[in-house]
Amino acid sequence: MTQNITQIPAPRVPLIDAQTGQISREWFRFFNNQFQLTGGGTTAVTIKDLELAPFSDAATEAELAATQARVQALELAPRAPEITPVSFGSFQDTTTQAASAINTATAITYNTTDANYGVYLDPADSSKVRVSRPAIYNVQFSIQVDKTSGGTGRFYIWPAINGTAVPNSGLLIQIQGNNAEIFSAANYFLPLSNGDYFQLYFSVDSIDVQLQHFAASAPVPAIPSIILTVMQVYI
Repeated sequence: MTQNITQIPAPRVPLIDAQTGQISREWFRFFNNQFQLTGGGTTAVTIKDLELAPFSDAATEAELAATQARVQALELAPRAPEITPVSFGSFQDTTTQAASAINTATAITYNTTDANYGVYLDPADSSKVRVSRPAIYNVQFSIQVDKTSGGTGRFYIWPAINGTAVPNSGLLIQIQGNNAEIFSAANYFLPLSNGDYFQLYFSVDSIDVQLQHFAASAPVPAIPSIILTVMQVYI
């Protein structure tokens, strides 16, 4: 059985004895017992100390001060959110690209990566541009179209995701005359998941219509047949 070392009186025992007008015997024994348990007046803590502040040692004070400093630091400077770099890629091709047959989908390829993070060319197929995170991507391209013979020719271009043409995305360029060059540009917003790839395809109604690369000729730098940039715009 657990011993009641405090000897606290029952709640029904009054603090003041009604007959004597003084503290009751039971409560006197309780308070005296507490006095003895706390050192019988031999401790370094005095009543005056208790009136001023609760007792604490130097280690406790130091810990309280350190905790207060940490709380104040959080109030003044909340933790900065982690920023994830945006995926991007810039690619081009420095060759002339021509279709092997008319009215046939031909994938555009790239032989140069200018800069990239999270967007890259497939090592096994340089027409495929892959992404490493799911997001909406702004895909922009510029092309240099040329015709090497007389007459009129048509050049079609469109994007495909994982081998499937994007609906309502086709563009048409009509070019006329020998050595007639046309520069054209466009952009798309494409939803891509981790590991997905997209391609740009073209088709012509004459094999004389092609994507033309021009060598540098001072003061003009070389002209790629295609320049492609890809930028993540939404996660």
